[in-house]
Amino acid sequence: MERRKVDGIARDTLEFILEASKAMTPDDFASLLIAEDKVVDDVIILPGTESSRMTASIKHYMLPNMRIVGSAHSHPTSNISPSKEDLFFFLRSGDYHIIAGPPFTEKNWACYDAEGERRVLPVIDVEFEDEGL
Repeated sequence: MERRKVDGIARDTLEFILEASKAMTPDDFASLLIAEDKVVDDVIILPGTESSRMTASIKHYMLPNMRIVGSAHSHPTSNISPSKEDLFFFLRSGDYHIIAGPPFTEKNWACYDAEGERRVLPVIDVEFEDEGL
């Protein structure tokens, strides 16, 4: 998989991840990250994604033809370190992986690379264009 460098994550995108994680509790939330112009600015939730209190599972065969840069998921406990299962998943889905934990605020998340090493992912204020939907 091609590794793409990003400069940060849009604040609105991070807030969506944190809110979705909180709303899914006690089940895990899982999604994939998309970057435009080197900023993570979108989240995709694939059809068939399964969530439970123990794990969340993304169906890789459902991946669209998009440039996925990583993933975001929640842990139901305050331990936001990657598990062995997380590390296996990270290797298959990009190089920026967010794990959020309770109480799901901007202080309760971390980003990891594909090998599970913690990395800095700055939060960036981005103006999104209104698409008139």
